[in-house]
Amino acid sequence: MAKTISAYDKEVSDDLYGSGSRYVSKQRLEAMLDNEWTQLLTQLGKTRGPQTRFFCFVDTVSARNFAGTNDSHGWIGLRFQLQPGGPPNDVLLHINMRDPSNVLQQQAIGILGVNLIYAAFYEVQTKESFLEGLTQDVVAERIEIDYVDLRGPAFESWDRRALQVHLVRAGLAETVFFPANGSTVPPTEVLHKKAVVLAPGYFGHTDPVHSHVHLRLLASAIQELQGDLGETKPEPAGFFCLNVAPFTPDEPAPEIPDLLRRIDALLAAGGDVLLFRKPELYHMTALVNRHTQAPVRVVGGLSLVIRAFEDVYGNLEGRLLEALARLFAQNVRIYVYPMTVADLREWLKSASAIGWEWSETNGWVSASQLRRAPPLGHLFTYLLASNFLVPMRLPVEA
Repeated sequence: MAKTISAYDKEVSDDLYGSGSRYVSKQRLEAMLDNEWTQLLTQLGKTRGPQTRFFCFVDTVSARNFAGTNDSHGWIGLRFQLQPGGPPNDVLLHINMRDPSNVLQQQAIGILGVNLIYAAFYEVQTKESFLEGLTQDVVAERIEIDYVDLRGPAFESWDRRALQVHLVRAGLAETVFFPANGSTVPPTEVLHKKAVVLAPGYFGHTDPVHSHVHLRLLASAIQELQGDLGETKPEPAGFFCLNVAPFTPDEPAPEIPDLLRRIDALLAAGGDVLLFRKPELYHMTALVNRHTQAPVRVVGGLSLVIRAFEDVYGNLEGRLLEALARLFAQNVRIYVYPMTVADLREWLKSASAIGWEWSETNGWVSASQLRRAPPLGHLFTYLLASNFLVPMRLPVEA
């Protein structure tokens, strides 16, 4: 170990790494890595370079404040050589800290940092071995890793996008973000203080026609929320939402290539994608509400609402009532598009859902025309009357 340094004061940090960027950001992390790496090579390259593998570990973190009112997150970076004098390799992580106290968060980051250094030198054979070594003794309940950026020859054979999916499948992240345009960023950067529209689905049809229809429905929901907010507010952010859970309890979890195939079809149509670990709607909205207090809307067809009523929710003490309370607790509404009678019948049959009745208009059924037998029917009627469920009309283009 050649040197350790902690720049707690902002002016000291600016003097070392330059000003102009947020202190807890990827830009600041990269400036820290560049500065410390250059100094390391300048000071020790001639004397120890031929026989030493160098590394620099840096982090910039917003740990829990005394009142617990801040977003506890941070950036961690490592630059290292696989052989003396070799080219540098970088690992950049964005983390969310889940421990309830500053001291525990400090401890968890220390463990993660030691793991990262060890894994980079000894466990880079596969992404699975690397992530397993990285997260040893730091379970997902303590630190969530929702973004990884890898650079250098040590990772040439790695599929970066598959690694992002693996973060969710392995339980290391609740969600990761795939952009239609631009570079990948942590979910918090696209959700922060934004009004948000979520479009959950399986999206098994990956042809351009289906993808275009999905995009039009999402765009229509964004327009609807924009009208509720007023034209002076920034345009809401919209995301397609997939999850890594099995489609039915009897099926295996989807494989990474299948998930990437569905994600790629939505990206090709021009839509951004959030990949979630859990399928329940209240999990999705709870994560979004970690990063924004603005309105959140979920958009989907009648099948989305029916599934929400039919799920067992065996992991919750209050079952369906608790699930709905969590879902609608923080300024959440569901925009519900109609379905054809034929599609509705087929979906109810495949889901073994009973007790639903409806009237129709020209072969279509809207949320306001759907009825559920009592006693759940009373709850469904209440959600409609209270505007938690908002019937929508299909856009012409869809």
